[in-house]
Amino acid sequence: MDKQWYVVNTYSGHENKVKEKLEMRAQSMDMKDFIFRVIVPEQKEIEVKDGVEKEKIRKMFPGYILVEMVMSDEAWYVIRNTPGVTGFIGSSGKGAKPTPLQPFEVDKILNNMGMSRIDVNKELEKGTRVRIISGPFADMFGVIDEVDAANQKALLLVDLFGQETSVEVEIAEIEVTN
Repeated sequence: MDKQWYVVNTYSGHENKVKEKLEMRAQSMDMKDFIFRVIVPEQKEIEVKDGVEKEKIRKMFPGYILVEMVMSDEAWYVIRNTPGVTGFIGSSGKGAKPTPLQPFEVDKILNNMGMSRIDVNKELEKGTRVRIISGPFADMFGVIDEVDAANQKALLLVDLFGQETSVEVEIAEIEVTN
């Protein structure tokens, strides 16, 4: 199974506490291979008060956190039973597993935070097989030749008409395949 992003509902104002508890539980319950990243979507804003600029961090979705995970019964149980979690978004209840976010939805949220859906340092290296999910080469597969993390771009080797061709794509336009 592939890891995907899910939205978890928490008590409003408890997002950071739930993130901390969830990360601790993933570690202590040996779920590191199923629960990868827990993110509280936030944005920095400049607030001007009495002529003084202050940087303020505002939660983009109060009461919600994003979890990158492999949906298994065990991981689902660990997250649902973490103190402060009220459930998953996209689940009809009655034991139904939730629907993951689409890659473009995750990209939009994480890009606003200056982050990427793909952990560039851990997941993208020369020789990694990827699928292009958007753009003119959508649904094609390629192999990473080099990564430009600073500009969020990757150079892929793609088979075009039987010829291996070098193609530059945005990191947000690819997903790692197994």
